[in-house]
Amino acid sequence: MKLRRNWVMGGMAIAAAGAAMPVMAQSSVTIYGAVDEAMVYTSNQNGPHNIYMRSGNLNASKIGFKGAEDLGGGLQGVFTLENGFNADDGSMSSAGVLFNRQSFVGLSSNSAGTVLAGRQYTPYFQYVGAIGPTSVLTGATGAHPGDVDGLDTTVRISNSVTYISPTFGGAQVSALYGFGETAGAVSTGNTYSLAAKWDINAWNFAVGYQRLRNGSGSASTWNSTASGSFAVSPINTGYSSANNVTMLAGALRYTFGQWMVGANLSTAQYNPGTGSLFTQKAKFNTAGVIGTYQASPALALAAGYSYTRANAANGITNAAAYQQVALQQTYALSKRTAFYFLEAYQLAKGQTLNASGAIINAVPAVGDSQNSTPSNGRNQTVVMVGIRHFF
Repeated sequence: MKLRRNWVMGGMAIAAAGAAMPVMAQSSVTIYGAVDEAMVYTSNQNGPHNIYMRSGNLNASKIGFKGAEDLGGGLQGVFTLENGFNADDGSMSSAGVLFNRQSFVGLSSNSAGTVLAGRQYTPYFQYVGAIGPTSVLTGATGAHPGDVDGLDTTVRISNSVTYISPTFGGAQVSALYGFGETAGAVSTGNTYSLAAKWDINAWNFAVGYQRLRNGSGSASTWNSTASGSFAVSPINTGYSSANNVTMLAGALRYTFGQWMVGANLSTAQYNPGTGSLFTQKAKFNTAGVIGTYQASPALALAAGYSYTRANAANGITNAAAYQQVALQQTYALSKRTAFYFLEAYQLAKGQTLNASGAIINAVPAVGDSQNSTPSNGRNQTVVMVGIRHFF
């Protein structure tokens, strides 16, 4: 009887302790991603044409984990981990970097906004890129030549902190700072970005700015110690030894019925420093227009045109200019699976600098899918047929 009483009393104590414990906050973790594969025809890759398989065209092939925990009072703890991969051979898209696309953690408040820390996209891309060409034409063939203005997913910032404001009347602002983490030289390798957007009725507006500073090391190249990097292609390889790069862009869209039309402007400026392989500021100014038509619940059509022109500097009198036309047709078999067709043509004229700083004839590199395989002539055509599945 005494033993039984002890059990009963112990059970009551445990029950009382359990009743006094706080209820655990609700939390969730989501696994998500995409697998995207296409057959590609390119009319000119350093001379010959090519037929090959390419991953991540309509959407990047990736796997991600994101989670949120309700902390009460409208406050949440959040995180995202995202890795890119190549579906054609199973390799990581950045060798040796597991979560190359995003890896951040932070707090989100309904009333005060969100603070995130880690590796992230800039507000410039998040706001302007979201209504720019790549969101409807995809970066593979629709990004401005070589993604020279960083409106596709080629600019990510490590060691960074981002603030995102609440939305007021459809407007929102965001700011990011990336630490260069160079002892004794705080500004070396740092990045900062500011952006704002406004969504009102059928209109969407966004403007953004970002500045990337070179890291410590040799001045004749862009150093990996910098908190951020950018896409390098034949369009801008002559300026990859810049001391810093600034990008400014704006975009707008208007949606009516089954149609959407939009326009975008951007400028990317490469500023030399001591040891750079060029001596004068180099600018690439781009103007573009885009449009989409939802032909049926399953069939979506998109088209875009862009014109990019460099300034005459560093001994160049006939500055490089690039015209690009991109088309996209997507047929959704379901909410997750779709067939797609992509076509693009780019024409290059004028002159630019190569990686050694010598003046050469400009050559095209369609979107950001041909950055390492440009044409050796004045034009390049790319055609893709693929399938994409979300999970």
